[in-house]
Amino acid sequence: MKKLINVLALTAAMFTVPVFASPHKDAPEMTPAGSCEAAAAEKKLYGAAQTSFLEKCRRTAPKSACETKASEKKLSGAARTSFLEKCRKTEPKSACEIKAAEKKLAGAAETSFLKKCHADSAAAAASGAASAGK
Repeated sequence: MKKLINVLALTAAMFTVPVFASPHKDAPEMTPAGSCEAAAAEKKLYGAAQTSFLEKCRRTAPKSACETKASEKKLSGAARTSFLEKCRKTEPKSACEIKAAEKKLAGAAETSFLKKCHADSAAAAASGAASAGK
Protein backbone atom coordinates (compact mmCIF):
# COMPACT_ATOMS: atom_id res chain seq x y z
CA MET A 1 0.00 0.00 0.00
CA LYS A 2 2.85 2.39 0.86
CA LYS A 3 4.52 1.66 -2.47
CA LEU A 4 1.31 2.48 -4.32
CA ILE A 5 0.97 5.80 -2.49
CA ASN A 6 4.61 6.65 -3.16
CA VAL A 7 4.24 5.81 -6.86
CA LEU A 8 1.10 7.94 -7.13
CA ALA A 9 2.76 10.86 -5.33
CA LEU A 10 5.83 10.64 -7.54
CA THR A 11 3.69 10.47 -10.68
CA ALA A 12 1.68 13.51 -9.59
CA ALA A 13 4.89 15.43 -8.87
CA MET A 14 6.32 14.57 -12.29
CA PHE A 15 3.27 15.95 -14.06
CA THR A 16 2.91 19.05 -11.86
CA VAL A 17 6.52 20.30 -11.88
CA PRO A 18 6.88 20.78 -15.68
CA VAL A 19 3.75 22.94 -15.73
CA PHE A 20 5.36 25.49 -13.44
CA ALA A 21 8.92 25.11 -14.70
CA SER A 22 8.21 25.65 -18.38
CA PRO A 23 8.22 29.18 -19.76
CA HIS A 24 4.76 30.08 -20.88
CA LYS A 25 3.21 33.24 -22.21
CA ASP A 26 0.97 33.45 -19.12
CA ALA A 27 3.77 32.79 -16.63
CA PRO A 28 3.39 34.67 -13.33
CA GLU A 29 6.65 36.64 -13.60
CA MET A 30 6.23 40.32 -12.83
CA THR A 31 2.50 39.96 -12.14
CA PRO A 32 1.10 42.38 -9.55
CA ALA A 33 0.27 40.47 -6.37
CA GLY A 34 -3.46 41.24 -6.59
CA SER A 35 -3.76 39.65 -9.99
CA CYS A 36 -2.24 36.31 -8.97
CA GLU A 37 -5.70 35.08 -8.00
CA ALA A 38 -7.10 36.32 -11.31
CA ALA A 39 -4.35 34.53 -13.23
CA ALA A 40 -5.03 31.29 -11.31
CA ALA A 41 -8.75 31.58 -12.04
CA GLU A 42 -8.05 32.28 -15.72
CA LYS A 43 -5.90 29.15 -15.90
CA LYS A 44 -8.66 27.23 -14.08
CA LEU A 45 -6.28 25.92 -11.42
CA TYR A 46 -7.62 24.13 -8.35
CA GLY A 47 -6.23 22.38 -5.29
CA ALA A 48 -2.50 21.84 -4.96
CA ALA A 49 -1.77 23.27 -8.41
CA GLN A 50 -3.53 26.52 -7.49
CA THR A 51 -1.76 26.73 -4.13
CA SER A 52 1.63 26.18 -5.72
CA PHE A 53 0.92 28.69 -8.49
CA LEU A 54 -0.25 31.36 -6.03
CA GLU A 55 2.80 30.90 -3.79
CA LYS A 56 5.18 31.25 -6.73
CA CYS A 57 3.25 34.17 -8.18
CA ARG A 58 3.24 36.08 -4.88
CA ARG A 59 6.91 35.33 -4.33
CA THR A 60 7.87 36.69 -7.77
CA ALA A 61 5.39 39.59 -7.80
CA PRO A 62 6.99 43.03 -7.82
CA LYS A 63 7.23 44.77 -4.46
CA SER A 64 5.91 48.26 -3.83
CA ALA A 65 8.27 51.15 -4.45
CA CYS A 66 8.60 51.71 -0.69
CA GLU A 67 9.57 48.10 0.00
CA THR A 68 12.13 48.23 -2.79
CA LYS A 69 13.67 51.41 -1.33
CA ALA A 70 13.78 49.88 2.16
CA SER A 71 15.54 46.80 0.77
CA GLU A 72 18.04 48.96 -1.13
CA LYS A 73 18.83 50.81 2.10
CA LYS A 74 19.11 47.44 3.88
CA LEU A 75 16.71 48.51 6.64
CA SER A 76 15.34 46.00 9.11
CA GLY A 77 13.24 45.88 12.26
CA ALA A 78 11.82 49.10 13.67
CA ALA A 79 13.78 51.28 11.23
CA ARG A 80 12.23 49.42 8.29
CA THR A 81 8.72 49.61 9.77
CA SER A 82 9.05 53.34 10.44
CA PHE A 83 10.46 53.98 6.96
CA LEU A 84 7.65 52.01 5.29
CA GLU A 85 4.92 53.82 7.24
CA LYS A 86 6.36 57.22 6.32
CA CYS A 87 6.95 56.22 2.70
CA ARG A 88 3.43 54.84 2.24
CA LYS A 89 1.93 58.11 3.49
CA THR A 90 3.77 60.02 0.77
CA GLU A 91 3.23 57.35 -1.91
CA PRO A 92 0.86 58.35 -4.74
CA LYS A 93 -2.69 57.18 -4.09
CA SER A 94 -4.74 55.02 -6.42
CA ALA A 95 -7.82 56.41 -8.16
CA CYS A 96 -10.01 54.50 -5.70
CA GLU A 97 -8.22 56.01 -2.69
CA ILE A 98 -8.64 59.49 -4.16
CA LYS A 99 -12.39 58.90 -4.66
CA ALA A 100 -12.71 57.63 -1.07
CA ALA A 101 -10.94 60.75 0.22
CA GLU A 102 -13.22 62.99 -1.86
CA LYS A 103 -16.25 61.25 -0.35
CA LYS A 104 -14.65 61.64 3.12
CA LEU A 105 -15.10 57.95 3.90
CA ALA A 106 -13.49 56.40 6.97
CA GLY A 107 -13.36 53.08 8.78
CA ALA A 108 -15.47 50.19 7.53
CA ALA A 109 -17.20 52.34 4.89
CA GLU A 110 -13.82 53.27 3.39
CA THR A 111 -12.57 49.69 3.51
CA SER A 112 -15.72 48.38 1.84
CA PHE A 113 -15.64 51.11 -0.82
CA LEU A 114 -11.96 50.49 -1.62
CA LYS A 115 -12.45 46.73 -1.83
CA LYS A 116 -15.37 47.11 -4.26
CA CYS A 117 -13.62 49.83 -6.25
CA HIS A 118 -10.43 47.79 -6.70
CA ALA A 119 -12.46 44.71 -7.68
CA ASP A 120 -14.46 46.74 -10.21
CA SER A 121 -11.34 48.29 -11.72
CA ALA A 122 -9.64 44.87 -11.96
CA ALA A 123 -12.72 43.42 -13.65
CA ALA A 124 -12.85 46.35 -16.07
CA ALA A 125 -9.17 45.92 -16.90
CA ALA A 126 -9.66 42.18 -17.44
CA SER A 127 -12.65 42.69 -19.72
CA GLY A 128 -10.79 45.42 -21.61
CA ALA A 129 -7.82 43.10 -22.12
CA ALA A 130 -10.12 40.29 -23.26
CA SER A 131 -11.88 42.51 -25.80
CA ALA A 132 -8.53 43.87 -27.04
CA GLY A 133 -7.33 40.31 -27.66
CA LYS A 134 -10.27 39.51 -29.98
